[in-house]
Amino acid sequence: MVQAPQLTLKDFLALPDGDVAHELIDGKAVPKLAPKRFHSKTQKAILRLLDDWAIGRGEVGLEWSVTLKRKGRDWCPVPDLLFVASDRLPPEYDDDGPCPVPPNVAIEIISPEQTFGAMAEKAFDYLMAGTLSVWIVDPRAKTVTVFHPQSVPITYRGNTVIGEPQLPDCDISAQMIFDRAGLLG
Repeated sequence: MVQAPQLTLKDFLALPDGDVAHELIDGKAVPKLAPKRFHSKTQKAILRLLDDWAIGRGEVGLEWSVTLKRKGRDWCPVPDLLFVASDRLPPEYDDDGPCPVPPNVAIEIISPEQTFGAMAEKAFDYLMAGTLSVWIVDPRAKTVTVFHPQSVPITYRGNTVIGEPQLPDCDISAQMIFDRAGLLG
């Protein structure tokens, strides 16, 4: 059996754009799952909550790929949302490519085809690659689990404000997210 050649980051980034987003994982272009309704509504709610807060602080990216290393290999995930502070981006950065630095916060929303365990593993990969915080958002359980390096993950639900040092003065709770998404009650 002949295996497909391993893609380098350069090869991956040179692939033509298509209708489906891809992530570079272990040298392969892996299609990202197409979002379903609750995923999409949750993603939009988080974007609306973070977008105004981020003015003057950095950029909120929606499906913005990021170039990282995973287990010593090039990795180009496409988080559902990310926040990168202005001071992490090079001052002259004006490229239309992937985010060139690990984000302050990567946010992944669990789709029905995904498991929390697989997403938690991805969260640890983000942290090992230099991302400062990872949120795993579960629209079915109405929870947000926050991962930080060198601490245990914390799961938030209800009105408890998500304690996120990477988003200072951004008072968001799981209930605010799911209420804005129209997924409560």
